[in-house]
Amino acid sequence: MTRLISLFCLLLLFPMFVCAEEKTLTEDDYYPLVTFPIEKYGVLEVGALQLLPDGRLALGTRRGDIYIVEKPFAENPEESELTHFAEGLHEVLGLAWRDGWLYVTHRCELSRLKDGNGDGKADLFETVNDGWGITGDYHEYAFGSKFDKEGNIWVTLCLTGSFSSQAPYRGWCVRITPDGKLIPTCSGIRSPGGMGMNLKGDVFYTDNQGPWNGTCSLKWLRPGSFQGHPGGNDWYKLAEQEMGKRPRDPKDQSRMMVEANLIPELEPPAVYFPYAKMGKSASGIACDISEGKFGPFAGQMFVGDQSDSTVMRCCLEKVEGHYQGACFPFRKGIASGTLPLEMTSDGNMFIGGTNRGWGSIGTAPFCLQRMSWSGEFPFEILDMKALPDGFRFTFTKPVNADSAKLLDQYDLETYAYIYKASYGSPEVDHTKPKITGIAVAGDNLSMDVKIDGLQRGHIHEFHLKGIRSATGESLLHEAAYYTLQYIPKP
Repeated sequence: MTRLISLFCLLLLFPMFVCAEEKTLTEDDYYPLVTFPIEKYGVLEVGALQLLPDGRLALGTRRGDIYIVEKPFAENPEESELTHFAEGLHEVLGLAWRDGWLYVTHRCELSRLKDGNGDGKADLFETVNDGWGITGDYHEYAFGSKFDKEGNIWVTLCLTGSFSSQAPYRGWCVRITPDGKLIPTCSGIRSPGGMGMNLKGDVFYTDNQGPWNGTCSLKWLRPGSFQGHPGGNDWYKLAEQEMGKRPRDPKDQSRMMVEANLIPELEPPAVYFPYAKMGKSASGIACDISEGKFGPFAGQMFVGDQSDSTVMRCCLEKVEGHYQGACFPFRKGIASGTLPLEMTSDGNMFIGGTNRGWGSIGTAPFCLQRMSWSGEFPFEILDMKALPDGFRFTFTKPVNADSAKLLDQYDLETYAYIYKASYGSPEVDHTKPKITGIAVAGDNLSMDVKIDGLQRGHIHEFHLKGIRSATGESLLHEAAYYTLQYIPKP
């Protein structure tokens, strides 16, 4: 009897040991966050970040201050102190460093600042360029990039009230050259949330749902292009030498690719972020330049969402000379509304947050956080590419081929957005293409999904619910959203 009681007790305990061994890992396990206690320095609504050559971090705020974060890589964030570097600027939404100067993009101009006497505070302030207009409208933000290969800084300028332009170059992207000249570069911008470059140096920005933008998106700033919102196109009268004549206005209540076929200058979004499914307010952009120190996603682009307090992941490819690709969930739980992202070559991502003006899931009014890779390898969709008759999925780990070939486990639908002058759009033109076959590669790291019914100009939303890795893991994120503007030719 005693032996039976002992055995019964072991059976009761055994499931606890099994659960402990089979603990499902989460985003926190793969990409932990460190939060800096910046609230003790005042109201620091973080709008821009720049890693400095000496390993410190410059932080610009929406209230016009710049701080320097000492020891930003310290394991214990309490060791990281902030010093006040500059004040009196106008909503800092871009920082870049070159030759001892900190370049600052704010509403009214691109400035550069320097500590000339070595006391830790900026005492030299110079205007690099102030060639755009400002009326005082709350919406007239100016976002600045890092330096491109030619030494230019790109600036995207919000429309007045997000509908029209009442000041020069509002609704445009301009480049500021090393000698301070303004070059009109792209028209058609509505409400940027951030800027960034891919590994090739091509410049992208995020635009947000509103007039002529059915949902938020990642857009390629192809020089000479029209990005979709005609509200600022009157300023072609100042830019004909660089840009040529004003493009024809898009037709209201149309579709993006219908108009792209008719307007050569129109550059379709590279990636749509389906509204509410992937967020509601796309923001900062960072490219993984770490060559594997940030995990398996080297070279891919990460995009914040201010409303949902998340970081999303994007993989891009060029088809017919245009960027397009997929977005995936990556990391939720940012303390405030995600705004700037700063990626470092050693595999750290700094994230700034603010929720003034727009509510966010993250409840803190502002934040500064650092994200790094724990070394644990997640089972994820690594990449997704368009094929003439479907898509190729690549994974971070080998898949179980038998699980991958079960067609009824996949959910697939497509939809588009109305390209219209009024605010936003519901999902429209839904279709349910048929998956007709799965071919798993010999190394089990990729599979081709053959589809009957690809839809040009549609988001193709996949849910890979039943797929497993070779060791039985479920995908950390099963959803993928591919923006199929162009179907590759056979």
